Amino acid sequence: MRIPHPFWLWLWLLGFVLAALIGVLLYAENKTSVLQARFLSRYAATMNYALEPGENTDLAYPETGPYNQRLGYTHLPFFIKSLKSDGFDVEWQMRPSKNFNDFVKHGGFPIYRSKTSAGLTIFDRQGQVMHRATFPARTFASFDDIPPVLTNALLFIENRELLSSPYATHNPAVAWGRFAAAAFGQVAAMFVGDLNLGGGSTLATQIEKFRHSPNGQTTGIMDKLRQMISASVRAYLDGPDTRKTSRRIVLDYLNATPLAARPGWGEINGVGDGLWAWFGIDINIAARALQNDDSDAYLPRKAEIFKHCLALILAERRPSYYLLGNHAALEQLTSVTLDRLLDHGVISKSLRDAARKTPLHFLTVPPAQEQNSFIAQKASNAIRRYLLNSFGMANLYELDRFDLSVGSTLDMPVQEKVTEFLQKLHDPAFVESIGLTGFRLLDEEGDPTKINWSILMFERTAAGNMLRIQADNLDKPLDLNDGAKLDLGSTAKFRTLVTYLEIIADLRARYSALDSDELKAMAEDAPDNLTRWVTTWLAAHEDRNLPAILADAMQRQYSANADEGFFTGGGLHYFHNFEPKDNGRTVTVAEAVRKSINLPFIRLMRDVANYIMTQGPNPKQDILGDPDHPARRAFLERFADNEGAVYLNRFYTAYKDLSPDEALAKLTKNGQRRPAPMAVIFRSVRPAANAGDFVAFVRKLRADYPSTDQQLQKIFASYPKERYNLADRAYIAGTHPLELWLASYLAQYPGAARKDALIASQAERQATYNWLFKTSTPAQDTRIRIMLEQDAFVTIQQDWAKFGYPFDHLVPSLATAIGSSADRPGALAELIGIILNDGIRMPMVRANYVNFALNTPFQTMMKRQDTPGQRVLVPEIAREVRKALLDVVENGTARRVSGAFANAKGEKIAIGGKTGTGDQRFDEFGASGKLISSRVVNRTATFVFFIGDRHFGSITAYVAGEEAANYKFTSALPAQMLKMLAPTLMPLIEGSR
Repeated sequence: MRIPHPFWLWLWLLGFVLAALIGVLLYAENKTSVLQARFLSRYAATMNYALEPGENTDLAYPETGPYNQRLGYTHLPFFIKSLKSDGFDVEWQMRPSKNFNDFVKHGGFPIYRSKTSAGLTIFDRQGQVMHRATFPARTFASFDDIPPVLTNALLFIENRELLSSPYATHNPAVAWGRFAAAAFGQVAAMFVGDLNLGGGSTLATQIEKFRHSPNGQTTGIMDKLRQMISASVRAYLDGPDTRKTSRRIVLDYLNATPLAARPGWGEINGVGDGLWAWFGIDINIAARALQNDDSDAYLPRKAEIFKHCLALILAERRPSYYLLGNHAALEQLTSVTLDRLLDHGVISKSLRDAARKTPLHFLTVPPAQEQNSFIAQKASNAIRRYLLNSFGMANLYELDRFDLSVGSTLDMPVQEKVTEFLQKLHDPAFVESIGLTGFRLLDEEGDPTKINWSILMFERTAAGNMLRIQADNLDKPLDLNDGAKLDLGSTAKFRTLVTYLEIIADLRARYSALDSDELKAMAEDAPDNLTRWVTTWLAAHEDRNLPAILADAMQRQYSANADEGFFTGGGLHYFHNFEPKDNGRTVTVAEAVRKSINLPFIRLMRDVANYIMTQGPNPKQDILGDPDHPARRAFLERFADNEGAVYLNRFYTAYKDLSPDEALAKLTKNGQRRPAPMAVIFRSVRPAANAGDFVAFVRKLRADYPSTDQQLQKIFASYPKERYNLADRAYIAGTHPLELWLASYLAQYPGAARKDALIASQAERQATYNWLFKTSTPAQDTRIRIMLEQDAFVTIQQDWAKFGYPFDHLVPSLATAIGSSADRPGALAELIGIILNDGIRMPMVRANYVNFALNTPFQTMMKRQDTPGQRVLVPEIAREVRKALLDVVENGTARRVSGAFANAKGEKIAIGGKTGTGDQRFDEFGASGKLISSRVVNRTATFVFFIGDRHFGSITAYVAGEEAANYKFTSALPAQMLKMLAPTLMPLIEGSR
């Protein structure tokens, strides 16, 4: 035997000693984590951030993780961009340290103390909380609030070493022994299929997983390492001593563990919300019960609650599987785990036995979530809807879960008083006591409980129009101010007046440089009344200033005669005045505004529409009466396409749900049941059918039909589809061509969508109206006039839209001047704000600041910036309209509110506004324009107003449904209401700035 050389022996011994020393050090480090504590605590201390002015363009936002998505952190770049487009800018934003950013950029999760609960909070202008949502809502406040039996059970199941280490520096995020066993098990499982050596996750890494990993899952070894490293660094945020951190990990896990999502409730996180949503057990009651001992007096309840808590802890492994359907599997797993807890001394035998006897009791439906009445939430919901629109989101559920604080412009003290006042209006005694009963107000037939009230008020400031009040007494989600489409009656005269004065101002600007002779010649050949009047006025005045012509335009006269028929909206219509005594009068525009007289505004709108038709290099009215005009055919084709679409829509509604046999039966019923019409209908809808099929069809309709089979077969042969065009076949069948075509189309394409039918029928719609291209010039002129009127109202809508009109379509009818095109109280308020601000459209402001992710590395404070506004109306028009609105209150339909507001010195505050009464009905007219039937749909009364030089808004009374026929109130009602609200509103009027 050869003896080793002493040098190699000593080298071998040195290696052995070093290896042993390293082993001892690794063993000691595994137990104590001293080196990790020293290094990671120093590294974690560099993971800091500070709030600084301006935007941080290098901020690294989270990109994945259910927690980050739920709280809105992943969406922050989009939200910031969206709010910038709405006038906000970043005022303050966090500046994380370089190490923080580098750690995230290299794949780590953001290192900070994550929030257990968060949600949307909305403050009013003084900082009073209006709305607060917190998710999860039921949590343990501290580690000491968690019953020890629950902590011990959790640790036994998930992380036994977490609180048992005697070393203060122990790393709670990694259990190397379990990790090594789990890693070995993953490899061994490749060869031994049923081998399971358990998982290597600690509670700390599980928290990282369900908060920050994509979809809350571990997708591979690199994802697991990311979780371990992030959890380890996070564990040392408070320094090398991790004892408090370990307890916080238990607390965070129980408060945040995901427990599926339940229909009717939503996402469930944490044992507290889980106990309530799945079992109806309150966390505070549960905590008290679990603190009790195992004596007979407390044991049954303690055992019941402990088992349900244990079931939730176990369900976290597969929450959807266990909680949404496989309750029996969860029951079995819980029972087995109770035995294991007993075997290892975690619980007593009496608690185990009592718990096993208690089955899990799942609620069939989740508990009703606490919710204030819709009335109380109207103000906060207005802000929430604004945020939804700004963020491009679909529902309030997601919004309420964002880590977000919003400073609204609303004045909650006055808002609450106004809301309380509106709620009292369902009390008949209160309604009578404040003077809302009487002529043109409420009478004995109208039930006040069926009237819905809404009020909206803004304050004009240099930064925009600040929303101060948005309230109604409708206990439903619908917001009457901004969410409804209402017939607001004569408030439309307000918009019509502005458009009229704009035209006068435009004509003056266009022609004021001409001399009198030129103007007189133009007046003689003027194609419309407004051009004729302006050129005549300019010819007669040397001083052609804008205020003077606007003032005289208000004195132009119109007839209030109600006997004239108006061809508008595709037919002949008659209109009436509210006061029959006005029918024989001729009044000025100013008086028509003051007293809200209808017929002058019908005629004024006719002048406006006719003026628009004459504009452009090729005046559209030249088409009329000229059969050779090159644009004539295009107008007729448009008419054919539009009217054909109306008929096709009507037929689609009637036939879309019918089977082919039912459609055939309906067609023959609508047409004629003589053999020839039936043959045409049958062969049109079923072109592949034979004569025998037709005979069977006829016999099915009527077994004793008088024609013989031979006669029916001969008639069938006489009417092949290809011999007759669509119009001829429809004529023979006695039905509309598009009805016949649609039945055939739906037989060929069952279930086809309406839009597909419209696209496919384009040629047939034109063919149906071939007669129109061959008829007389006057008949064509009638159709062309309809299209010209439609075009004019497209232009009018575009003009109204720049003042905030909320809809993209106007009813192409002169009745639009008196409300047929509907409106919204909020949109009318915006218009009156423009008038009050001398023609400048300022932003309608609902929020002053938005603060995302408070006290996190992503905190972003955005504030609304002052904007100059957009001039949409010359100041002279705004001032002239303002005078007219003041006249409405002083001498017209709203005079009852005159003098209702006075300052502290007793001086009267000027009030102006426009009233409107909407009596919406479904009316059916005969060919001569005579009313055949009428059904009431709703009734509204609105007063859009300004008070002084800063405050403006609207107030509306609304009754829905056919019950509206029982009410006779007019716009005098909201005017009286504003008068009654004056004492409540005065603190706002006097105090706002």
